[in-house]
Amino acid sequence: MTAGPNYFDALEYPKLVASYPLAADARDRFTSMSTDRLRALQDERFRTIMAFAWKVPFYQRQWGRVGLEPGDIQGLDDIVNLPIYSKADLMASVETHPPLGDFHGLDTYTIDRRPPVIMQTTSGTTGRPQPLLFGPKSREVQNILLARVYGLQGITQDDVVHSVYGHGMVNGGHYVRETFLHWVGAHYLSAGTGVETPSVNQVHLLRNFGATVIVGFGDYIKRLAEIARDEGIDPCKDLNIRIVSGHLGADDKQAMSNAWGGAEAYDWYGVGDTGLIAGELPDRCGLHIQEDAHYLELLDIEDGSPVEPGTMGNMVCTCLYKDDVFPIIRFQTHDVSRVLMGDNPTGMPFRRLEGFLGRSDNMVKLRGINVYPQGIGALLASEFAMMTGEYFCHVTRLDGRDDMKVIVEVTQHENGLGQTMERFLRTRLGVGVTVELTGKGGTAKTTQIETRQKPIRLVDDRSTT
Repeated sequence: MTAGPNYFDALEYPKLVASYPLAADARDRFTSMSTDRLRALQDERFRTIMAFAWKVPFYQRQWGRVGLEPGDIQGLDDIVNLPIYSKADLMASVETHPPLGDFHGLDTYTIDRRPPVIMQTTSGTTGRPQPLLFGPKSREVQNILLARVYGLQGITQDDVVHSVYGHGMVNGGHYVRETFLHWVGAHYLSAGTGVETPSVNQVHLLRNFGATVIVGFGDYIKRLAEIARDEGIDPCKDLNIRIVSGHLGADDKQAMSNAWGGAEAYDWYGVGDTGLIAGELPDRCGLHIQEDAHYLELLDIEDGSPVEPGTMGNMVCTCLYKDDVFPIIRFQTHDVSRVLMGDNPTGMPFRRLEGFLGRSDNMVKLRGINVYPQGIGALLASEFAMMTGEYFCHVTRLDGRDDMKVIVEVTQHENGLGQTMERFLRTRLGVGVTVELTGKGGTAKTTQIETRQKPIRLVDDRSTT
């Protein structure tokens, strides 16, 4: 049997690093790039992935349904004529063509040229896990983009990085580890979730190995600061964390910084299929979309039409570099954000996102008002210092009316605090919700903060009430 290229030959290293520069080189290249030049680069890369995608059965089927043929899409200006797809479409492909579906392009290669495949999956918390397939090129570009943002945030090879991203079959921990090993060079502690390394052990690892950076999901990173204090370790005095970088979303970054002794707290956004899409930098002017590698659309949650800059919409992503195994063209993430107005103050031609603001498929409509449960905790934490940051929303339906109760952990329960939080949320959300207070750890059983990378923030019982 004739073997195909090995991982290193298949990724074409010299071409890769020339096409997708790392931190300092990226800053130099893109600060001198006009928006017209960026658009031309995006268009060139888009046409390359389109040529590959037309060979893939999944896309042939999706596009054929709307009467498209090869040649109908000439460039990025025509992208709006392509249908959007979501995880549901990918899972339907897996169901019909097990075990990997037919959205990959492996069958377009002869055996002697087929690249190795890196296989991960989604978490599968809402059903059967979705396969995530990467060729060496797409895997390493994904890693480079994350390393680029880490480098621009100030992480160097001299840092000791403590990672709370999970491992197993999910993508996060593995690709973050690869990023540090292949492209950043920092010492890397692969602690993982509280299931992989108990949280109490993690805070001692932070101290014993002299960690200077923590990466992961913000909810668990905040939890570690509390556990450190419970263990008699002051995160501000006994540890030397200078950077926290991860999925912070709408969380209060100042509160995160304060919890870790003044560390710089940076947000970044991406999903398992795409890797990093946008990241926050020291300029603090939003999350910079890595537009040499991604074309990001924000579309109306109701009708799918493009929204105006500054208006919230669903993020729909096209990866401009995934032309080896699994092309991603107009993927509906169901994550909600908005593009910030004005020119990029860094001089780069990239647009900027406000960040992750919630999921449209978890959106709750209360008396005509759209409410995103993932954003409620950050609202409360920004106003009430006694909130631990842990909470969940419980939605029920009675006599045709939807109601939401927010169960909030607090360190101290003052008289009237719940009512004060309710008045605050009514002002900020535009609709009334009920607040129920509980002590530290009171939400952990429901949110599963110790075992899940993304804690549960919405319990929807409308179908049972």
